[in-house]
Amino acid sequence: MKKSILTALVLLFCSQVLATNIEGMRVWTGPDHTRAVFDLSEQADYKLFELQNPPRVVIDLDDSKLTSSLAIKNNKDIKKVRFSTDKNRVRIVLDLQDDLKSKSFLLKPTGKYGHRLVVDLRNEVKAPIKTLAEVTKPNRDVIVAIDAGHGGEDPGAIGPSGVYEKHVVLNIANELAKKIDAQKGMQAFVVRTGDYYLKHRKRFEKARQKGADLFVSIHADAFHSPKVNGASVYILNQRGASSEAAKWLAASENKSDQIGGVVIEDKKDVLSQVLYDLSQNAALEESHKAAKAVKASLKHEIKLHGQGFGQANFLVLKSPDVPSMLVETGYISNPGDERKLQDPKHVDKLTRQITQGIRNYFYQSPPPNTWIAAQAGNRKAQKHIVQTGDTLSEIATRNGISMSELKSINNKSSNRLMVGEVLYLPN
Repeated sequence: MKKSILTALVLLFCSQVLATNIEGMRVWTGPDHTRAVFDLSEQADYKLFELQNPPRVVIDLDDSKLTSSLAIKNNKDIKKVRFSTDKNRVRIVLDLQDDLKSKSFLLKPTGKYGHRLVVDLRNEVKAPIKTLAEVTKPNRDVIVAIDAGHGGEDPGAIGPSGVYEKHVVLNIANELAKKIDAQKGMQAFVVRTGDYYLKHRKRFEKARQKGADLFVSIHADAFHSPKVNGASVYILNQRGASSEAAKWLAASENKSDQIGGVVIEDKKDVLSQVLYDLSQNAALEESHKAAKAVKASLKHEIKLHGQGFGQANFLVLKSPDVPSMLVETGYISNPGDERKLQDPKHVDKLTRQITQGIRNYFYQSPPPNTWIAAQAGNRKAQKHIVQTGDTLSEIATRNGISMSELKSINNKSSNRLMVGEVLYLPN
């Protein structure tokens, strides 16, 4: 009798130990999908299925118990969350606003997160891809894709005062987009528009769908030493990193897909890999030109880290045919940089210099069929690089044109010049 009671107690204890606790739920919503993340104490056995009329997603978790209430407010895709328990099984029902396709997967612990069950809800309507006619349209705008790193589940680096990198870089990306759009012949496309995560591959795929001529990834990472500060520009190098900082940053950024919740699938056959490498080599040459132009512009107004330029194996820069760069706007782990990255005046100066560098690059290497290419062709690419002591009036007089004409050609709204700025002159 005692033995049977002891056995029963052991079995009861084991069932309680093995039970998976559902500890909470978080929801992130982007323009084309909504992600629901369930925090678990252990890896869970679960089943997911969809029901119609009304549309809903049902998740059954065996040997589980709910230790936190689940609720949601004002979500565009999920109307309500319901749940029930039956013995050791928990059923969660997501009542949907519309018919959506679901995809789910489990994630193992990484970073500050434990086990997670991820449910993605997506509308099957695909984003329009830029057509050949649009890309070859005469006098078209150059498209600059601006990607704010991290987002949603992945906060990125966290500053000494608790500031999240994901919020800082989204603000910088939006400010940069405004300045790009203010340039004649240039148009910005912001890849991540809110607080949600996009896997690395999805980021440059969206840029390619938009027909981007340049991809700029914005970050404000942390380093193991809080003394390290300053901005840098990086491009892809698949063989190795150019410095300890470049290696550290690439390793940190490449973990984002695990933190953000992505099942990594990156398989290519031999032919695809060869074609991919050939096209990427051409893009790397242009990436180098663009990054150097941005770095040259930044150094006149912004404190740089070291030489301000580096190379490393960043996943987000692996677009096969779009020149790409990653701009570290500063190190959020440094108290001084953390403060500056939240200062509107510094952000204005920072984004102004990045814009100037991007503009200089496009005027030096204009994509075919663009308005900028037409201007460069009409002027036979004559240019003047601003030196210390130069004034707009002197440059105009020296070249036999009016100040208003010089300002119009270079899309300038003020007489202010920056050392290193490239001014284009009429033939």
